[in-house]
Amino acid sequence: MREPIASYPRVRVQGDGRQVVSQAGSVLLVETVRRTGLDQAISAALAPWRKSRTVHDPGKILLDVALAVALGGDCLADVGMLRAEPAVFGPVASDPTVSRLVDTLAASGEKALRAIRAARAEARQRAWQLADGKAPDAGRAVTVDLDGVLVIAHSDKEDAAPTWKRTYGHHPLMGFVDHGPGGTGEPVAALLRPGNAGSNTATDHITATQLALAQLPKKYRRGRQTLIRTDSAGGTHDFVAWLAQRGRWLSYSVGMVITDTIHQHVLKVPASAWTPAVEADGEIRDGAWVAELTGDVLDGWPKGMRLIVRKERPHPGAQLRLTDADGMRLTCFATNTSGRPIAELELRHRLRARAEDRIRAARATGLRNLPLHRTAQNRIWLEIVQIALDLLAWMPMLALTGKARLWEPRRLRLRLFTTAGQLVTTGRRRILRLARHWPWTSHITTALERLALLPNPG
Repeated sequence: MREPIASYPRVRVQGDGRQVVSQAGSVLLVETVRRTGLDQAISAALAPWRKSRTVHDPGKILLDVALAVALGGDCLADVGMLRAEPAVFGPVASDPTVSRLVDTLAASGEKALRAIRAARAEARQRAWQLADGKAPDAGRAVTVDLDGVLVIAHSDKEDAAPTWKRTYGHHPLMGFVDHGPGGTGEPVAALLRPGNAGSNTATDHITATQLALAQLPKKYRRGRQTLIRTDSAGGTHDFVAWLAQRGRWLSYSVGMVITDTIHQHVLKVPASAWTPAVEADGEIRDGAWVAELTGDVLDGWPKGMRLIVRKERPHPGAQLRLTDADGMRLTCFATNTSGRPIAELELRHRLRARAEDRIRAARATGLRNLPLHRTAQNRIWLEIVQIALDLLAWMPMLALTGKARLWEPRRLRLRLFTTAGQLVTTGRRRILRLARHWPWTSHITTALERLALLPNPG
């Protein structure tokens, strides 16, 4: 009787391999840290929290946790996979040391958070300078998207509360710099809030915007070249007035709720006033039109605000709302940008949907849940998550090209970071040899060559 043919080859496994490095592709992140000067900036920022006679630098500890999160970790203990590879990551602190540092920083409150954020802003400015034409401000303008994120809590953590989706957890408000169609995006704000925090809270949107602006190079912290985009949660009088305040002069594109007043004005728009909406490639968007509302509907809003509404045939199976009209789905947004066609402005606002991609990437990079119990600790965790997301945005921006620059964290881990290698020591040099048969080895080596050409910080 013939034995059945197995689907996979049989391999004998032995646990005595030497000089083998797992996660060898993570050298891309390590080199990104080095070229952007993030390690130096965080070490200097957290120097006040370094006790005498300590072995581990607080900045290095925090960066190690961020690297572990970037590689797929979701708790402090996952730094152990870096500890297992000292040839790539150097000495890594023990789990108790990591926990003590997080507790110490959490006890310092805003002082520690400001130090970490200042280091991130310093490294961000250098990363954008190194990226040159690939930087998000290559067009001399920056777009910041604000959006809320629901983070589920599976235990009774501090400030966890029922959410508007009938779940239980937290409701952080985050901000992301949009890299445009040729890139991804990077986080610039994360405001931790209870799960029952309101969506239309103007003070939270103002605070998140202030955090985001502080992360940008100084020339983008005020002026029309900086665009703030939000969904209808940002469409409040107080927030729009703050954005348009004299001396701040920020550009904005914020979604608006279709109120009864707006609905009545839409019904009065003549057919000749509707303009076909457009797609990103310039083609007309089928079944969609835009128009600008004027008159008393703008009373009480800042001077120069424009109200633009879009009507579109609903997708098959979609249900209309009470605020829709004539079988068309209505959406509305406000902007203070003048001198551009309303169809172009509507397309710009619609591209805010890319923030959903950034949120998906954040969930896959440490934001699936908040692993610590106290709110002060989880605020430090949010900064760690943002550092990880920064590295996952800066590395492709500086080293990858083509479609690879659009890869999200899951694909970067699967194709690049999990690559295995062999560490060879010859003389005084250590060489990491990657598998020749791995399909994406050339992506790694070419990216490392690009990073090597960048100047060192300082």
